[in-house]
Amino acid sequence: MFEQDYVMRMIKEMIRFLLKVFFHCDSESVSDSLLKETVDQQELNSLLDLADKGRINEAENKLFDIPDDGTRKSLGIALLFYSHLNEMTDEYLEQHGFSRDEIVSGLHDVAKKNGVDGLSDMFLDRG
Repeated sequence: MFEQDYVMRMIKEMIRFLLKVFFHCDSESVSDSLLKETVDQQELNSLLDLADKGRINEAENKLFDIPDDGTRKSLGIALLFYSHLNEMTDEYLEQHGFSRDEIVSGLHDVAKKNGVDGLSDMFLDRG
C-alpha cells in the first residue's frame, strides 16, 4: 500500500513538473491553458472517455497514434491522460487489464518520444 502511494505521488509530481516546464501551467489550470484548441480538447476527452469505460489499452494505443506536430500537443495530451489514469484505483486498473507500472512505462515512452526521458528518470526509477 505504501509503495503504491509513493508511486502515485511520483507520477503526479513528474506530470506536474513537466506541465510547468513545457506549458507554464499548474495542475489546477491545465486543461484551460494547455488545450486551447477545441480539437485538442476533443482528442483528450475521447481518450478519457475510453479509459472511463474500461478500454484503457485502446485509449493508450490511440494516444500513441496522435501525430507529433512540433508543438508538443501530444505531450500535453499524454500528460493529462496519464494523470487521469493515475487517479484511478489499482483495482479499477487491474479489472481492465492495466496497472500502475504501465502508467510509469507509458510516461517513460512519452518522455522519450519527446526527448525528455532524462527528466522522467529523475522522478520514476525504472530499476
